[in-house]
Amino acid sequence: MENYAIEMLNITKTFSGKAANDNISIQLRKGEIHALLGENGAGKSTLMSILFGLYQADSGIIKKDGEVIEIKGPKDANKYRIGMVHQHFKLVEVFTVLENIILGCETTKFGFIQKKEAKEKIKALSEEYGLNVDLDKLIENTTVGMQQRVEILKMLYRDNDILIFDEPTAVLTPQEIEDLLKIMKNLANSGKSILFITHKINEILAVADRCTVLRKGKYIGTVNISETTKSELTEMMVGRKVEFVVQKKESVPGDVILDVNNLVVAGAKKNKNSVNNVSFKVRQGEIVCIAGIDGNGQSELVYSITGLEKIKSGSVLLKGEDITNANVYRRNKLGIGHIPEDRHKYGLVLDFTLENNLVLKKFEEERFQKFKFIKRDEIREYANKLIEEFDIRSPQGPTNLARTMSGGNQQKAIIAREIDLNPELLIAVQPTRGLDVGAIEFIHKQIVAQRDLGKAVLLVSLELDEVMNLSDRILVMYEGEIVGELNPKETSVKELGLYMSGAKRNVKEGN
Repeated sequence: MENYAIEMLNITKTFSGKAANDNISIQLRKGEIHALLGENGAGKSTLMSILFGLYQADSGIIKKDGEVIEIKGPKDANKYRIGMVHQHFKLVEVFTVLENIILGCETTKFGFIQKKEAKEKIKALSEEYGLNVDLDKLIENTTVGMQQRVEILKMLYRDNDILIFDEPTAVLTPQEIEDLLKIMKNLANSGKSILFITHKINEILAVADRCTVLRKGKYIGTVNISETTKSELTEMMVGRKVEFVVQKKESVPGDVILDVNNLVVAGAKKNKNSVNNVSFKVRQGEIVCIAGIDGNGQSELVYSITGLEKIKSGSVLLKGEDITNANVYRRNKLGIGHIPEDRHKYGLVLDFTLENNLVLKKFEEERFQKFKFIKRDEIREYANKLIEEFDIRSPQGPTNLARTMSGGNQQKAIIAREIDLNPELLIAVQPTRGLDVGAIEFIHKQIVAQRDLGKAVLLVSLELDEVMNLSDRILVMYEGEIVGELNPKETSVKELGLYMSGAKRNVKEGN
């Protein structure tokens, strides 16, 4: 009989009578990368939270190296050398990288933390696994990719040999994803056993040895990656065939909805603007995509259009009306829908229920309030309609706190709310970040439907497949400027990459 590093056998976990995990078993071999694949809300994170001690199973057992163990909390998990990198990082922003790595397991002498020894150990681990970090830098000043490395080093510093990665690539750039997959392979080659929670099948095919598929809380099967295909895994995950190419008819642009003229937005450094003299138009019935490597001014551009950041100079017009100095509320009322890149900071009130988040921009409407008193029944009915229409999965339905929902379902809630506003201009920033292939297919169809209804769509994406498949026009940003306008039908991913890196420039007049 094979001696597995970890076995989770017949695990069942319910919330409010609904099974998040229904009699699930998974076995992790020593030194393998084992992917856990499933749609948003399939029960992946719940299962791994049980292994890490954040939840307790209602029934079932956990074995490590063939012996039954009991994990009542994360301290027990660490005792058994089980570590976890959570989808939303557990870091203290005002602490340094070093302080975050050693937090909770500091070596002290006469009451003083021995940072020198810790630094030496971390530097050795960094060199061994290619995890270069600046130990003295504050977390709040580091990139998301660097924070990911800090989380991995936290596990290695504690000598964990079972490593759980919960949606580790959801917020990373393509280059950071490539680096992470290399790091995971290095970890497995050194004898670490990895559980890799994801719904990105290309990453599974690139890095995993085996894959277990869950669907709606149930175990579907375990396959060897060398013996399966992307289509087979997709069908196991969603229970049907999925279209990977966006089906859309030819765009018929109409009147100008968004008109951006010579826009300048100040940067963090006084002598450099984050957006520099940017001009473009978005018309009815077209999807214009802002493409570029992360950090080249796309975020600041969107913040300035939506009112989240002040404009240094230039103008923004919506349907001919100057909104350069309008507040966020005014812009929303004039017809801007905004799917933000940071769903926690700008998309949701995490301690509100799902239903309150869904009605957040409509609660003033007469059907939801009377004499300033909220109509709870109407809000519940409205929320249930959007939950059904957009397949938002939460254990307690509309009363679930947004904070406790999976990242993908939080994203679906934002998309449902913004599209249901029926906006004249839909600004979608990374709209499918954290979503599974079935949900991506659905959201892409929703965005194309908005275009076909005569809406203007401004898309910002780091996913090159999404850029090429969804766009009618592509504007490339590099170092705060638009350096190229491309037709997705007449360009290639390779040429797009040259513009994104600043190697090519070709800006058409008027955009």
